[in-house]
Amino acid sequence: LAPWVPVVGLEIHAQISSNSKLFSGSQVQFAAPPNSLVSFFDASLPGTLPVLNKRCVEAAVMTGLALNCSINKKSLFDRKHYFYADLPAGYQITQQRVPIAVNGSLSYSLCIDNKMSQMVMKTVRIKQIQLEQDSGKSLHDDTRSQTLVDLNRAGVGLMEVVMEPDMCCGEEAAAAVRELQLILQTLGSSQAVMAEGHLRVDANVSVHHPGEPYGVRTEVKNINSIRFLAKAVDYEIQRQIEELENGGTILNETRAFDSKLGCTVPMRDKEGKQDYRFMPEPNLPPLILYDAESLPANMNHQQVVNIDWIHERLPDLPSVKRAKLVERYGILPEHSFTLLNEDGLTEFYESVVKQTQMKPKKVIGWILNNLLSYLKQHSLTVKESPVSSFLLADLLNLLEKKEISSTAAKQVLAELWKGEGKTPVEIVKEKKLELIQDQKELEQICQAVIDGQENEVITMVPG
Repeated sequence: LAPWVPVVGLEIHAQISSNSKLFSGSQVQFAAPPNSLVSFFDASLPGTLPVLNKRCVEAAVMTGLALNCSINKKSLFDRKHYFYADLPAGYQITQQRVPIAVNGSLSYSLCIDNKMSQMVMKTVRIKQIQLEQDSGKSLHDDTRSQTLVDLNRAGVGLMEVVMEPDMCCGEEAAAAVRELQLILQTLGSSQAVMAEGHLRVDANVSVHHPGEPYGVRTEVKNINSIRFLAKAVDYEIQRQIEELENGGTILNETRAFDSKLGCTVPMRDKEGKQDYRFMPEPNLPPLILYDAESLPANMNHQQVVNIDWIHERLPDLPSVKRAKLVERYGILPEHSFTLLNEDGLTEFYESVVKQTQMKPKKVIGWILNNLLSYLKQHSLTVKESPVSSFLLADLLNLLEKKEISSTAAKQVLAELWKGEGKTPVEIVKEKKLELIQDQKELEQICQAVIDGQENEVITMVPG
């Protein structure tokens, strides 16, 4: 029988990095006291109206441009109705019919067989990016069997990035989301910290035989870490294959990933297609964006969003940063990935290179093999490293001037990790790790060793 072909498509909700919510003036802040950041509009009091936040629009345009999308100069807002305790209005304002950006693409790299040296470039198509409100948060208190609602998150601006089903396994999904995360952080359009819920991923998974139509898909909702995403997708693919091979059927249902059990579990079925009763949002006019050509002369620049202006100010994206690192320092492409993947590591590396005479290609070895593996072992971030770039540069300079051996350098580094505030030079003196430059001195040491070991020397002499 022909093998199964898995198909994976992702929908990613990224929380926009802005001071206030999408349609109200309430502040956005993680872990604030419950219900302390709720305006009348967020609580949906009668007579309150939405006012669109310009910063959120700019963040979405910026993200769309970085993902090679066409930006729609006219986009529309819609109401999506569903009833849930943490959605006070009974509907969510989103962009169903005409979203702000469409038809983009995201390129990402994948290691083959976990070998960093063999990487393939892949591309996933971006169907659209839409602006929408987040809902509040329901906290289920099982002991008292009641649900408490915190509306701090209600109305916070989200960008929903919808990817086409162009992926085929958990590893691809994880690599694509990691690249998206880096792009969002580079742009500053979202902090994209998954642990704080800034990035939530829904994965659509199905399997079919080659040449046949796509199978029934399931949706795994609200995955909150890249590692869990890879596991959830791979588990779901296996589960569906086994189900079908045992003569079962796949239900079009929503599932959740249980990270403790490492499996997906059913949440609700989608058989009775939920009718969201989409309708145009009557309280918001169409969102009109401009470029340099279409911008009217008498328009107040504070009031409009200019696509060209945002385009000119886009920072270097991760792919460009990597290419520049490879070109500037002659390091391997896979090393440039590691530098960018670890927050703050590129800056640390460049800082060491500036302060040392050692070749950048040699410095990278010390950074990746020694610094990074130590930090990983102790679950520390680059910013928390007890060894500063200044100290590491000092140490590498001693090695480069041949004042110590590389074995001694590793000993010095081990001392530096203790964070006792000693400099490399002090540690070298204290532990007597210097290499001896004076030939006479070396000869005397060798002679003393030979004199002290007469018997061994005699047995070694040939004949």
